[in-house]
Amino acid sequence: MEPELKHRDGVREKKRREMYRRITDVGLTLFAEHGYEATTLDAIAEASGIARRTFFHYFRSKEEIILAWQKALPDELYAEILKRGVDASPIATTQAALIELAANMHPDVAVLIGRIVQSTEQLQSGNQAKFLRMEHAAYGALCELWPDAARRVGLHLAAMVGVGSMRLAIDAWVAEGCQRPLREYLEANFNCLKTEVGAC
Repeated sequence: MEPELKHRDGVREKKRREMYRRITDVGLTLFAEHGYEATTLDAIAEASGIARRTFFHYFRSKEEIILAWQKALPDELYAEILKRGVDASPIATTQAALIELAANMHPDVAVLIGRIVQSTEQLQSGNQAKFLRMEHAAYGALCELWPDAARRVGLHLAAMVGVGSMRLAIDAWVAEGCQRPLREYLEANFNCLKTEVGAC
């Protein structure tokens, strides 16, 4: 491919990703403000600054906006782990990355999504798959930081334990209406894990 065409394609793809993210953020904000059922596709398109038909170039339904939010978390976790480098142990690095993600989760959106996810089988399946993708993302990032093949099992365990702790923390957080910061639930789970491991 010619350099100019490659650059043009790169710019186009960047703009597409930015619009995808904008529509997702706008949709989640409107869901939180007005409720999922009351938010129309026209309202999302208007608030995103696009025509209704343009919306369908990115999403086929409102459900897909929720699924997009779920799909974004693994990439965010992957990047957060890589950013931290090898200064700490793999499990401490995973925990720190997850706590950073937890600090950025908005309670109103999380509660809403927790309710919406229970409303359809597709979203429930997407929610289950999200945690598996997060585990794979964490494992992939840890393998990049610690490429020694002999450590693969340990790295996989670090990813599984970290994401499992996050999953339990989110469940408890949403069940209690997100009254306290998610990171408190997550840190409590990590402390519990340390206590149990120390008791073995």
